[in-house]
Amino acid sequence: MNFMLPLLQGGAGNLAAYLAAHVLLCLLPAFFIAGAMTALIPKPAITRWLGRKTPRHISYPAAAAAGSLLAVCSCTIVPLFAGIHRKGAGLGPAITFLFFAPAGNVLALAYTGSILGAEFALARLTLCLLFGIGIGLLMAVIFRSDDARHDHETDGMFAAEAEIGTAAVGVLFALLGVLLAGTLQIALLKESVLTLTLPISGAQAWQTQLLQWVPFDAANGEEGVSVQGSILIALLLLLGAVAWKGMENITEGANRWTWVALVLAAATLLFATFSVVPADGRLDVSITGRVLAEGVALAAVVWFARGLAASAWQSWMWESWRFVKQIFPLLLAGVFVVGMARQVIEPVWIESLAGSNDLKGNAIAVLFGVFMYFPTLVEVPVARMFLDLGMHPGPLLAYLMADPELSLQSMVIIAAVIGWRKAMTYVGWVALFSTTAGLLYGGWVDAFRSTM
Repeated sequence: MNFMLPLLQGGAGNLAAYLAAHVLLCLLPAFFIAGAMTALIPKPAITRWLGRKTPRHISYPAAAAAGSLLAVCSCTIVPLFAGIHRKGAGLGPAITFLFFAPAGNVLALAYTGSILGAEFALARLTLCLLFGIGIGLLMAVIFRSDDARHDHETDGMFAAEAEIGTAAVGVLFALLGVLLAGTLQIALLKESVLTLTLPISGAQAWQTQLLQWVPFDAANGEEGVSVQGSILIALLLLLGAVAWKGMENITEGANRWTWVALVLAAATLLFATFSVVPADGRLDVSITGRVLAEGVALAAVVWFARGLAASAWQSWMWESWRFVKQIFPLLLAGVFVVGMARQVIEPVWIESLAGSNDLKGNAIAVLFGVFMYFPTLVEVPVARMFLDLGMHPGPLLAYLMADPELSLQSMVIIAAVIGWRKAMTYVGWVALFSTTAGLLYGGWVDAFRSTM
């Protein structure tokens, strides 16, 4: 019991921190985008660029280019991957998108360059691009019969759909704006426009209590739960209960709970963009540029959604809700298990075992990425810490390629989308290619150092 209690506390703490920090501004918009892609985009619009029969020199670069623009975590990419695959994208291009987006997006590469150096960022970009396309091609060849059957099934599923309408295009771009407004880390969005001081005397005490319940170590990539985060968790639980009443039978028509759920989702997203800081005897609430950008984006979603036919937006809501039910419970379970694993695995073990560029060091770095998942961008300062403590650059690159792809929660929800056989094949290829990437980059670094 003394052994299990810290494990359970670690799992619960990691889950609470994840819900407070990542679900709303990243994952919630992603579910709506995935649902909109499935319900509103005709199959030909997807297959023109990412289809199984599209020339490979077009589909695979297009998949990588799409992924490079989305600066979000792997858990956010998976619903988008599920959306394009369900709509008719070939397995190979969809896998390339899934692999490249979390590790090779513009923001992750820029941050990698600023923290670890330009040559490290260039190596990450080059190897992620080459290996992402390579893994996609291999998956398409290995599962070509399954891919052909999936392509035929989507032909029947979406045969009656016409070309994408103006309202649908507007909804998709507005939803992308909601995602970017909530996730981009630029000064314009972070700057405070107005700060309100609320005389709430218990705010600081509540934050102290949260730190006791969910202790964390920032150096280890852990985030803890803030006062604002605890409120967001409560809102998220309420949203889930209301959405179940409002979305489960949405294809039969909207009810009052449907509208309550949508208003609550928008209000919760807006609240997540505020800066809420407790202090002695008060709570400082700042309106930032992110609040304004998120508000404009949400208003745009509402404006364009009004132009959709009732059947179209009901289908959009149902597909979004279907993705939530399919993916979200598995994601929560995975995050909980990762939190438990963190209590057992010591980073110093990895540092000592991955100090040289050999097969063992790179394989351990990949394994570390499985059990010690960090959100996008958090992984980079953690990698800097390991580099300073003696980890070789080769295994470090292997870790940075594997961490966004092979976390436990990502593996589980990818399996829910494409099946365990394909998912485990994908995991094997990612592990192999990440290890190879580390060996190649580490060998180049060693060769360069020997000439100095």
